[in-house]
Amino acid sequence: MSTIAWSRRRRALGRSWADYRRDREGVIGLVILALFVGMAVFASLIADPEDLKAITADAEDYPRWAPPSEFAPLGTDSLGRPVWDQLVYGAQVSLLVGIAATLIAIVIGTVVGVAAGFFGGWIDAVLSRLTEWFLVIPFLPLAIVLAAVLGPSLKNIIFVIGITSWPVTARLIRAQVLTIKQRLYVERSRALGASSRHVMSRHVLPNVMPLVIANATLTVPVAILSETALAFLGLGDPTRVSWGSMLEDSFSAGALGREAWWWYLPPGLCVIGVVLAFTLIGRALEGVLDPRLRDTRAVGR
Repeated sequence: MSTIAWSRRRRALGRSWADYRRDREGVIGLVILALFVGMAVFASLIADPEDLKAITADAEDYPRWAPPSEFAPLGTDSLGRPVWDQLVYGAQVSLLVGIAATLIAIVIGTVVGVAAGFFGGWIDAVLSRLTEWFLVIPFLPLAIVLAAVLGPSLKNIIFVIGITSWPVTARLIRAQVLTIKQRLYVERSRALGASSRHVMSRHVLPNVMPLVIANATLTVPVAILSETALAFLGLGDPTRVSWGSMLEDSFSAGALGREAWWWYLPPGLCVIGVVLAFTLIGRALEGVLDPRLRDTRAVGR
């Protein structure tokens, strides 16, 4: 039986991958994301971490405010540090924060949404009020307060973004669970004596997982933008370079006034590129996991 189940899953994955490859925008997003992931994974091979630690005083080798034409490939900052090395190692921090914070938000949102929608009653009332409380409070001020209280560190930034990003996921999952509960196969399973655990594990969770996956790809760019905003406000980890901290450092050093575009433009474009990649991937996954949405898009085209 397990062999048959695995065979069916492999065929389903194969069909899903075939459907995904037919979405040109999804493939473009996947390629862009692969480039940034490769940059982060092989950072030690394409950049020198020592250039991020020490402020060199050797103006001949590391001139300050040097444009790319004088110091390839992306020039130097106000302290003589190569911008390319900061950009490469900044990809590690930004992607790590985005993915880790998204995992926290997705886990909390899924647990809250499934519990509220499946059990109903006072559990639904309490969890729904908690979710609404987080939704009413503006995200950025709450994240700023938590980051300031907990202190500037990478773990705290991940925790702050994750703990403040789950309400939207919880609302979506709850609505989906309420719909699944009314379907005939769930009622038939209950009539045959299935326990709540069986119904949740066999019927509810498998049917909400496509929504969870699609929502996760759309939550990652929000987390990366949040880290960029917090780092730009000086609440990021001062010991780690990220794209947000590069923007904050360039702004504080007056790069705009000096027209040192090579310092602030590359991290800004990287943030836009990653956000665009995850958005394209999430949109493509929605079409793959929801056949009705895919048919609607096909008609629109």
